[in-house]
Amino acid sequence: GGVGAAARASSSRGERSTSGFRGLLMGLFRRSRDEVSHVIDTPPARADSFSLPSPDACTMPGRHCDMCILRVRRTRLIDDALSEISRQYKRDLFKPLRVHFIGEEGIDAGGVKKEFFQLLVAQLLSPAFGMLVFQAESNTYWFNAASLEEADQYLLLGLVLGLAVYNRVLLDFPLPLALYKKLLGQPTLLRDLEDMQPTLGRSLRALLDWDPDLGAVEDVFCLTFSHEVDCFGERRTVELVPGGEGIAVTEDNRMEYVEAMVDYFLNRSIADSFDAFAQGFRILCDGPAIGLFNAQELERMVCGNPNLDFDALQKNAKYEGGYHAGTPVVRWLWDIVKQELDLDEKRKFLKFFTGSDRAPIGGLGLLRCMVQRNGPDSGKLPTSHTCFNTLLLPEYVSRQKLLVLLRIAVTCCTGFGLE
Repeated sequence: GGVGAAARASSSRGERSTSGFRGLLMGLFRRSRDEVSHVIDTPPARADSFSLPSPDACTMPGRHCDMCILRVRRTRLIDDALSEISRQYKRDLFKPLRVHFIGEEGIDAGGVKKEFFQLLVAQLLSPAFGMLVFQAESNTYWFNAASLEEADQYLLLGLVLGLAVYNRVLLDFPLPLALYKKLLGQPTLLRDLEDMQPTLGRSLRALLDWDPDLGAVEDVFCLTFSHEVDCFGERRTVELVPGGEGIAVTEDNRMEYVEAMVDYFLNRSIADSFDAFAQGFRILCDGPAIGLFNAQELERMVCGNPNLDFDALQKNAKYEGGYHAGTPVVRWLWDIVKQELDLDEKRKFLKFFTGSDRAPIGGLGLLRCMVQRNGPDSGKLPTSHTCFNTLLLPEYVSRQKLLVLLRIAVTCCTGFGLE
């Protein structure tokens, strides 16, 4: 709540008109709704998906005095999310968020909104959407300097990130540390570019470290104060300084060249997109409290702790329904998770169990999780209440059976409620 204190205090009582913040989002939705559904890949539709009512026509009320309600269909997730966010008044966004997947039985006590954000972010990061580009060297996303999307699209992306942080939902949103430094108003340096694009960063570092006794900089590197970029298959030259294409990089000015390159990649080329993104993020996450964090801490608030300590999770687990730490199926469960599952399967298990594949700040030992008996041995799959970090586990008679059914459950199950 502290992060949004200043923004909360600034929300005015005169927001019932469609001007200002709400009018901006309504305009964004009108421009985007037809485009988004054509460029984003959606999950395979279930048999009855096309008969699901729209958010306005569903039975879930759209307003609540104490909650911000978002009603969405899985098969039209971005379309519905845009529509639902755009109808909110600014003050509504500061209420606890509740998400309802239309046509599903799940009641949001935390787990539903976790999945909503995970699915929404995954689609917004889609290459077809074109807002961000994936950097394979660092496994991060960065703003697409050649994007044709309007700035308001990036405002929405920032708002989604801020909404998740405000509601304490961890995201699989791999962004470089440079972005968090920029959000905090801190300068970006060569080492930030090295982290984000290691090959480019190393080449600039090599230029700075070059010994002129081995050859003149201008003769060995043959550089000018310009850079070639690919714009939809067409090579275009961008000058890093006025008249830069005619200025050779020498021993005396190579530091200025490196600084200009860093500024171009991390600031100039994406200035409009980042400014809009930051504006959206700060709608909910602004004020003096945000200045208390450094870039690494802000990254943890968004993405959580990357280290998954399942020993700590097991140590703090509670048991119900007759189970205890020494029950055979319980011992098999933890042994399978720690010894049999690979890292990707462990993340899927954590997501199946808690609704997120990320550990909170402080690690998995801070999670309150429960393993509950769900009847005697049967062919039923394990299930879970992600809102309460509760795993419902039948008392299987063999370790192998548990392994097979657990793998099916964590890799194939999606949604809330029974079909």
